Amino acid sequence: MLDRDRPLFRTSAEGAKLPAMTVIVRTAEPRDLASIAVLAGQLVRQHHGFDAQRFMLIPNVEAGYAHFFATELSNPDVLIFAAEQAGSVVGYAYARLEARDWNALLDACGVLHDIFVGDGVRRQGVARRLVDAVRVGLSGKGAPRLLLHTASKNLGARQFFAAIGFRETMVELTAEL
Repeated sequence: MLDRDRPLFRTSAEGAKLPAMTVIVRTAEPRDLASIAVLAGQLVRQHHGFDAQRFMLIPNVEAGYAHFFATELSNPDVLIFAAEQAGSVVGYAYARLEARDWNALLDACGVLHDIFVGDGVRRQGVARRLVDAVRVGLSGKGAPRLLLHTASKNLGARQFFAAIGFRETMVELTAEL
């Protein structure tokens, strides 16, 4: 287990800090994949909502993700973490070591492909703990850096990643043909 039972906090309507239920970040297991796939579906729909022409949304995307993640679990270059609260998966991160990419001018590195936290536990440190687990895991696999992509319209995510040490290095532009 990567993360001991550290309590998170929530803020009451009056602004007081209250202890929240404990969230544990751990390596995902096959039993988690259905729940992770539901969260992945929410991530896909969020991005599709930002730009329906750029971000795909296929029918039954959750089944596709469940199948894909099931194949990835045994890949030694892959990390999938689950954030669990009271026996339920409330967030996940999917990252992997990637080879040198000449087209992107990118040397071999770790890439955080997906991170998503359910609405009910946002702004409680869950995403940060998932990113921390990814950083530790990829560093342990020899990655010299961690790269991620986030939607340009996802300002909250962009601010979050900047606050935890990520810098902007590329801008993707899309034109329809």
